[in-house]
Amino acid sequence: MKSTKIKLFLILAIALQLPISVFAQDYTKQIKDYRAKCIKELMEDQRAPLKPGDDRYLRYYAPDQHFCIWANVTETPGSKPFLIATHSGKQKPFKEFGTLTFMISDTEYTLHVYQSVNLLNDLVHKDDLFLPFTDESNYTETFGGGRFLDLSIKDINNGRILLDFNKCYNMLCAYTDGFSCPIPPSENFLRTFIRAGEKMFAKNIAE
Repeated sequence: MKSTKIKLFLILAIALQLPISVFAQDYTKQIKDYRAKCIKELMEDQRAPLKPGDDRYLRYYAPDQHFCIWANVTETPGSKPFLIATHSGKQKPFKEFGTLTFMISDTEYTLHVYQSVNLLNDLVHKDDLFLPFTDESNYTETFGGGRFLDLSIKDINNGRILLDFNKCYNMLCAYTDGFSCPIPPSENFLRTFIRAGEKMFAKNIAE
């Protein structure tokens, strides 16, 4: 009788854990498929500085659902355009759309999210949101100039938006010099390690 109860307990435990395991596998595959698509587009982009075979130098953290986080959105109505410096010395006009507040390991963080002034009247990209950030992983594990995350106003639902740092990527300046990549404002420095998304370009390390 005792043996039967143990077996039933084990069967129940496995049944309860299975959906979580399956979901984790699906999520990992989703992120890997997403990255494969991004790499393909990057390698085919004539503006990109990567040469044939350079895709082997692209590195990423293993997909981690802990960095897929819901954030509360607080819009900034009436925000005025301002200039963000770039790595080439030029400046690009943006305006703040709002702030995103979220939790990582029981600590609250806030990031500012922006809209490109040049795209506000573009029917295709008018809803695009630009989220540049830096974190403690810069210079040692990830590109020192920070990374980007693309969002959309359409992604906001009931005042919340999903931040999936597993999808954050390097700016073109991470691969070579000569591009006008926006430098993340100091207000978007996260005092924690975001070990998710794209890592430092390995070719630059080898050289």
